Amino acid sequence: MSNIVLRLAWRNLWRHKRRTWLTVGAMIFSNALLIFSISLQFGSYDMMIDNTLQAFTGHIQVQREGYLDDPKMRYTLDDITSTAQLLRTESGLQSIGARAAGFALVSSDERTYGLQILGVEPQFEALVSTIPGLVKQGRYLQEDSAAEIVIGSVLARNLKVGLGDEITFLGSGFDDSFAAGVVKVVGIFESGVSELDRSMAQVSLVYFQDAFAMQQRGHSIVIRARHIDQVDELQQRIQTLLADRNQLVVLHWDQLQPGLKQVIQADMTSAWFMYMVLIILVAFSVLNTQLMSVLERTREFGVMMALGLKPGNLSRLVMMETSMMAGLGLALGVLVGFVITWYLSIAGFSYPGMEEMAAKFNLPERIYPSVSILSLMLGPGFVAIGCLLAAIYPALRLYVLLPVEAMRAA
Repeated sequence: MSNIVLRLAWRNLWRHKRRTWLTVGAMIFSNALLIFSISLQFGSYDMMIDNTLQAFTGHIQVQREGYLDDPKMRYTLDDITSTAQLLRTESGLQSIGARAAGFALVSSDERTYGLQILGVEPQFEALVSTIPGLVKQGRYLQEDSAAEIVIGSVLARNLKVGLGDEITFLGSGFDDSFAAGVVKVVGIFESGVSELDRSMAQVSLVYFQDAFAMQQRGHSIVIRARHIDQVDELQQRIQTLLADRNQLVVLHWDQLQPGLKQVIQADMTSAWFMYMVLIILVAFSVLNTQLMSVLERTREFGVMMALGLKPGNLSRLVMMETSMMAGLGLALGVLVGFVITWYLSIAGFSYPGMEEMAAKFNLPERIYPSVSILSLMLGPGFVAIGCLLAAIYPALRLYVLLPVEAMRAA
């Protein structure tokens, strides 16, 4: 019986080839569009996360327990440069940099402002942050112990200082002593984020430790993974390496930047609203096709029921036709969508004006769609389910079909 149903379903599917291909074509187009859109969306999220975290935060940070919620000077990591070097050696990853942070008043000849001063390892900071690549005037830090500072463009404008000028800072050291120094402005960066350009400056870690009486201490070790998909595995490896240091915590990027994940979730929700509109349109197309098919075959169905075929068998026949049509649209749509998305995942995707924006903010010039089983099957899977649900109404009509009235139908 099942073979007969399969053959009848396949034969009925091609009674009207043009109508079938139009419906299947709508599925192919929607599936390919959904695959491309979802893959591009996932790829843009990866780029958004990377670009946001590369500017300052990093993918992972090692900190003293409690420092994230209450960033006080005393919550430090002992011998921080040696710990960072240990992590580089054991993990095989060079994009690991040690930092120390303190708050101070900085003064020029005319003005005074409060800001956060970061002590960084100049040779490794470029591997974990985009700040060194955003220096628009002068150069980045080079010598470990030099009295040099790199400041943001907004802060330079507020202080009315330029390259070569000296500024004075005054803060509180680790031992509650006064931390003071006179540093020379060697670089001015412009990140495009006014808050960052106004309230943050960088000096070398060795100079910071000397000025703030930190000795060999620091506050965080910033780690940048090779790819966002490797962050979870890398976090576990770092936790294993530091398992004997109970006071240290290894923080994931979503703990460091919880707002970023919320932005992604909000964007995904709005995008899926548009995707569902497309899926519903395709489902209505299938509903129209199958309903027309059932109405056209009312007399045929009446004869089959008069010969003893039950309404349930006819309903299964209609559902089988829909399943075949949905399967054909799914297979061809995934194939077309995969080819297009796979090519763009290698060549990249750009739109007018993106290259200029990327050059300004030190970002990648192209977006690369993220091809995965999830991005390939998520959208087409919903389309297939929507098509099967749309066929339920035409199939249920057969249960109320009377053989005599059906055979009289024109």
